[in-house]
Amino acid sequence: MERPRGLHQGDRPGGDPVTQEHAALIDGEPLPTERVNAFLAAPQRGAGLYQSAAPPRGATSHNGPAPARRQTEAPSVARQRRRWATQVVVTDELARRACADRGLKVPEEVSPVSVLAVAETDVADLGSIVAAALAHSPAARTLLTALEAEQTVPETAVRDYYARNHDRFLTAEALRRGVTPFDGVAPEDLLPYDEVREGITRELRKAAGRKAFFGWLDQARAGVTYAHGHEHPGDPSHPDHEHRH
Repeated sequence: MERPRGLHQGDRPGGDPVTQEHAALIDGEPLPTERVNAFLAAPQRGAGLYQSAAPPRGATSHNGPAPARRQTEAPSVARQRRRWATQVVVTDELARRACADRGLKVPEEVSPVSVLAVAETDVADLGSIVAAALAHSPAARTLLTALEAEQTVPETAVRDYYARNHDRFLTAEALRRGVTPFDGVAPEDLLPYDEVREGITRELRKAAGRKAFFGWLDQARAGVTYAHGHEHPGDPSHPDHEHRH
């Protein structure tokens, strides 16, 4: 679950968040509001993002203009949509800087403001902000891949996972016979460890990489100050805050 940790709330001048010059300051450098506006207006590439990740409703799709309901959207919903989008764009910018610092080459975007679909499982595992950032940002995906590659998975962790999750490694024959791990599993009812070891290692490395990504993002966001109207959606200092990610 994403939490508004490490957010530095400075003075909050009034004004329309849409027309402000910057949405946030990252280590004192302005992040233009236009980047948030562009993300809000971005077309989808594939179905599911705006439903699964609970982002801005009514955004333009590649099939036609935004639906009419956006014109009658409640002001509080519009405010939260902008705050949510700001977090996605800030994550993208932080990832770009991290990749530059690490000397990582980021693939060029075909359309810098188009948005990929987000799988329901990614939203559940990552939270909508991080899931959408990874779909939107080649830099975030590049950084995550690098962090995953850095993870070392001990053999003991792989064996422990295999021993604690027998339900995932039952053979087809055992499943046909109705064998369950709760009734006791014979060795012949399980796929051999050597056959599944690589897959387990890959899964554990992926989980460790995501944990490292969250740790990096928490630290990176400590240097961000948000402009009025662009605060984290869960920031309790504004009246519309929520934690529905």
